[in-house]
Amino acid sequence: MKVKINNVRLAFPQLFEATTVNGEGKPAFSATFILPQNHPDIAALNSAIDKVAEEKWGPKTGDILKALRAAGKVALRNGDEKSNYSGFAGNLYVSARNAVRPTVLDANRTPLTQADGRPYAGCYVNAILDIWAQDNGYGKRINASLGGVQFYRDGDAFAGGGAASTDEFDAVDEPVSDLV
Repeated sequence: MKVKINNVRLAFPQLFEATTVNGEGKPAFSATFILPQNHPDIAALNSAIDKVAEEKWGPKTGDILKALRAAGKVALRNGDEKSNYSGFAGNLYVSARNAVRPTVLDANRTPLTQADGRPYAGCYVNAILDIWAQDNGYGKRINASLGGVQFYRDGDAFAGGGAASTDEFDAVDEPVSDLV
């Protein structure tokens, strides 16, 4: 079930090149989205989680979903679990993956490339997620697939920062010709 989340903080973006987790598994594109506890889109995420669970497990949904939440196997999770990372403590988060490269757009809906430097870890984005229930040999879970990300606004970059702005440099009156 598709859900759009707006104005959420981006962490761990792998939007332009598929990677593996700790060198294992199939390469995929991924990102994590941080939401404050009072974010208006939390209700839509929880509704989608409930709906896909009900469609998958019917009358057993209540017990299964309770167990999955307790085991941390639901897409929407407590950020305190990752409190060692900047921005997570006191918030909620959703991690999403997809083998297919997600759509990545600027605020004006023009496509972005990695060279554009946006979106980056710490900025704010809108995202399209597909919430789905898993019940197979790998177990039961409620997952999120990553459909697309739209740059929304700048934020304080997480580790590593971004490129310097032209405003950070002074004009050079005389070019230096002798390098020592």
